[in-house]
Amino acid sequence: MSSSQAKTHSSEAQQTTDHDVIRKWAEERGGNPATVKATEENGHAGILRIDFDPPDKGLDRISWDEFFEKFDEAGIAFLHQDRTNDGELSRFHKFVRA
Repeated sequence: MSSSQAKTHSSEAQQTTDHDVIRKWAEERGGNPATVKATEENGHAGILRIDFDPPDKGLDRISWDEFFEKFDEAGIAFLHQDRTNDGELSRFHKFVRA
């Protein structure tokens, strides 16, 4: 399912690989691109995460450029929910195989 097939502001999860959609979703919720510290290798990003305040001590925040380089290299997609069933902004997300 692409993000264009899902309802706008739906409580249903949507899947996308669109960098602009992912960045906008995260930034609207105060999220920052990050990587799991224990999985970084030779200065390269490891497992990707979106880090919300307060910062998670197990994560290193990285640039959006580095985040999307790893995202594309890994061939994954971003599964996310825009709103909860109550209409509130949702932070539900996860990375899945594309």
